[in-house]
Amino acid sequence: MAINRTNGCVNIGDTDMYYVSFGRGEKTLVVLPGLSDGLATVKGKAFILSLPYIKNLRDFTVYMFSRKNSMPEGYSIEDMADDQVMVMKSLGIKKACVLGVSQGGMIAQCIAIRHPEVVERLILAVTTPYANSVVTEGVSTWIDMANKDDYKTLMTDTAERMYSDRFLKKNKKVIPLLAILSKPASFSRFLINANAILKFDVRDELSTITCPTLIIAGSDDKTVGNDAPEELKNGIAGSKLFIYEGLGHGAFEEAKDFYDRVFKFCREKFIL
Repeated sequence: MAINRTNGCVNIGDTDMYYVSFGRGEKTLVVLPGLSDGLATVKGKAFILSLPYIKNLRDFTVYMFSRKNSMPEGYSIEDMADDQVMVMKSLGIKKACVLGVSQGGMIAQCIAIRHPEVVERLILAVTTPYANSVVTEGVSTWIDMANKDDYKTLMTDTAERMYSDRFLKKNKKVIPLLAILSKPASFSRFLINANAILKFDVRDELSTITCPTLIIAGSDDKTVGNDAPEELKNGIAGSKLFIYEGLGHGAFEEAKDFYDRVFKFCREKFIL
């Protein structure tokens, strides 16, 4: 099957936003990545980013978005959600399944709360409804490392908080190499994204989310903590929760059936 892949950019206000898209299916899946987007955007990566989705691209068109390129100080998760919906509508995306990973899951929650008309299904992966103590400690540590221009330690600490011991052992030589090859020219984008996380809290608004919702987590998440998925499930009526035993924040990368699970949920029929 020939796969349509696009590396795109959309104007938004006085700046723009990079995105990639792939597939030609009638159903639409919007994917919002985590804090790593503050270090490297999706620009020009349509081919490599399409690989986990290939076997579902006959039925789906997938869009993956970065945050906008110029973000003001104090830019919030709510602001990110509003801008994301604006860009979706400019691309003709009226309604979609929305997959948010980590910080992307925070943005996805705000979209479902503030713009429910655009969300058909909601998938919240390894995320949280607020900056709890685990999130605050980790993100504050990363902010300190970024302010010190210590990218190697930032990458190492992030990996240790994300992945299982087995994954870390297998890739122990790759992580330091990535730190050398992928250092951004500036940490300003990362810092704005990270500070937005520290102010995030939608616990009192979760009950307004009414679309079918799937929560996916790892049993040992050192980045958002192990209470977060239950808090999401308890706050969103009728939501489903699946936990990968033995995995942590990197479950979306380590679990071989992660995307099968996402697309199965997007295909399910619901009676609301």
